[in-house]
Amino acid sequence: MHTQTVQVGDRVVTTYKTGQYIAEVVEVNPPKSVVKILAVRKHPAQGDLHHPMEVDVPLFHQRRALSYQEKIVVMLAELKPYHGEIPAYRDSLQAALLAEIHVLERTIRWSQRALEEYRQLEKDYFGGP
Repeated sequence: MHTQTVQVGDRVVTTYKTGQYIAEVVEVNPPKSVVKILAVRKHPAQGDLHHPMEVDVPLFHQRRALSYQEKIVVMLAELKPYHGEIPAYRDSLQAALLAEIHVLERTIRWSQRALEEYRQLEKDYFGGP
């Protein structure tokens, strides 16, 4: 959003530490603004962001979603206008969390099936039990 178009009270979408949120602008101080969280669109990612898909890392981060009405400072350039219905915070949090769980469950199932196929190919190529 252009800094001239952002006003206190505007409803926006913003990303913060891998999560995405619907928020309300409560303060504008270019080039930054303060927003109040109203709903969760995407739950923050888990694990070490510098080593994605690795589990054997010194610290596997657990990231919680921002809380209802929590205020954060974001760059104005990160804000996008939001004009839709705003879901209840708890409902949005549950939907965002379940969406991430679903993606990981599908990844697990796919990985297991792909591994079975690779094991079969290994037998076909090189023999074995």
